[in-house]
Amino acid sequence: MRRRWDAMRGEAAQAGMSTAEYAVGTLAACAFAAVLYKVVTSGAVASALSGMIKRALDVAL
Repeated sequence: MRRRWDAMRGEAAQAGMSTAEYAVGTLAACAFAAVLYKVVTSGAVASALSGMIKRALDVAL
């Protein structure tokens, strides 16, 4: 009986993600993307990126 229980538990542990886990993972990824979008489109980051691009293009060879 103990071997059967251990075998069942081992298979269940390796079964993969459930629908709820996919939902939580998708929600977390969307939240992270939204925060990242807000940071990248903020004024300070946009001006810093713009300045870096201008300096890179103005380099005299």
